Amino acid sequence: MSGPTLDGCPARAGGPTDVLTVASVPSGHVYVRHLSDPLADDGVRRLPDPRPCPAPSDQSVWWPPVMLDPGWVADNHRSFDVFHVHFGFDAQPVDDLRALVQTLRRFGKPLVYTVHDLRNPHHVHRDAHDRHLDVLVPAADALVTLTAGAAAEIARRWGREPFVLPHPHVVDLPSIDAPRAARAETVVGIHLKSLRANMDPMPVLETAAAVINSLDGVVLRVDVHTDVMDPAGDRHDPALAQWLTRAHRRGLLRLEVHDFFSDDELWTYLRDRIDVSILPYRFGTHSGWLEACHDLGTVVVAPSCGYFRDQRPCLTYRNDERDGFDPVSLTGAIVGACGGQPPQRPGRDRRTAERVAVAAAHRRIYDQVRG
Repeated sequence: MSGPTLDGCPARAGGPTDVLTVASVPSGHVYVRHLSDPLADDGVRRLPDPRPCPAPSDQSVWWPPVMLDPGWVADNHRSFDVFHVHFGFDAQPVDDLRALVQTLRRFGKPLVYTVHDLRNPHHVHRDAHDRHLDVLVPAADALVTLTAGAAAEIARRWGREPFVLPHPHVVDLPSIDAPRAARAETVVGIHLKSLRANMDPMPVLETAAAVINSLDGVVLRVDVHTDVMDPAGDRHDPALAQWLTRAHRRGLLRLEVHDFFSDDELWTYLRDRIDVSILPYRFGTHSGWLEACHDLGTVVVAPSCGYFRDQRPCLTYRNDERDGFDPVSLTGAIVGACGGQPPQRPGRDRRTAERVAVAAAHRRIYDQVRG
């Protein structure tokens, strides 16, 4: 861990002396669930996410986060010691976010904010997210982020020094050491999901298809959600759908169209169906997908935008909002990924030890801001 020090909050020996309750926004996200100590009681209790009414779907039962409502804080301030924001404020009006901060101050509740995204991958333009950051970053009693690069940007933009704590494992601990499937060919995967705003897939697809079809024993697999290919889908892209269909028919790639993967389906895809995962992003900051690949031993080819290369080992190619896309660098990264040695997997023991340390650091941060 780098960044500011946790003065006056030494690591606890023999377990916590008191229980501390955190209103975590949200608590159901996998990142937040894996902030707890998997081996011992760290004395931190995270309130369950209040279910929105009506709740959208079982895949996002915490969305939109009820806890971001200043009225919820006013009604429930006696039930928590620390308020910790992670995700979920994308659609929050800036004035409502300011009211949330003011309500926390009125009731003497400290605010911790983990800066996952400095550039929101769901927003075409950065202005709205920047306005949210301009409220949360200065107001937080403590900041956390995942990489030294992100911490440096936060220091440069707001003059704040966050704690830098690594992203905990994403794959469940019992599945981390499961062996990878053996294959005679190397499969390079590009998963387009439902075409988030930070994706401009065609340049990446065209370059990847050209280079991969020139390599012996290497194939390209492209996954995409049904709503992109279906003319009635909310995210339908007719030009992309047509290109993918034609490329599949010509044998340039294997096209897989399906709905949202469950966790188990995603682990199977990353571990047993592909060897290399290309992230087709134009902007972003950190990645849970990259973290899952790290857990399972899948090689990642990541863009130069954001701080992916700081987060976990990966090959990189140039693709960002300032300098654009560079096909030469992507070609080199793909060749390197297909010809190199498989990455060393962290393994369950190392990931468990890392999670224990991250949980202890969060407990000390909570004690410090509460004190």
